[in-house]
Amino acid sequence: MARAPVMAAGGIVLRRAPVPLVAVVRQRKRNEWVLPKGKLDDGETPREAAHREVLEETGHDVAVHEFLGTLAYQSGGRSKVVHYWRMEADGGPVRKLMNDIKAVDWLTLDDAIARLSREYERVFLTQIGPIALAAAGLAPLSAPEQVSEPVSPLAKDDIHASLQTLTPAEAASVDELRHGLLRKVKAWLRGEA
Repeated sequence: MARAPVMAAGGIVLRRAPVPLVAVVRQRKRNEWVLPKGKLDDGETPREAAHREVLEETGHDVAVHEFLGTLAYQSGGRSKVVHYWRMEADGGPVRKLMNDIKAVDWLTLDDAIARLSREYERVFLTQIGPIALAAAGLAPLSAPEQVSEPVSPLAKDDIHASLQTLTPAEAASVDELRHGLLRKVKAWLRGEA
């Protein structure tokens, strides 16, 4: 019989600075750098658990913002499902780190990705980190053509040539659709939609 997955929650914790910083924590037992997270207590919602675990593991009280995504992986022969929220820390720590945590570091997004010990967390933060920064207003959300896979110069020329064949009304419609979609995504990330 399959065992129920372990349910956990955590945060992509940001700190405002000239270059925005992301929290990573070092586990005492395994000596690994990970994103702050932990198991849900009985009767606790994932969001409540995320807030509690981040406070315990970083020592910082945080503002919890929008849900960013879920990471599922195998741990100790069981599936572990971790829900993440965007969080922001303001000021210094308000409590000591829990005994399971050796240290907390505040790093740039690229440095945080490089520091993480687990490949699946590096991939997750690579994908979700820029979204979290954009939602916090700490980095611009790239235009869709910059987010997608690289396009060869020939393909860009083909797209440009195709756009040149549009009537002024069609071109305005495409531009309005692109900007409207970008506004909707930004609003959703801010929790306004």
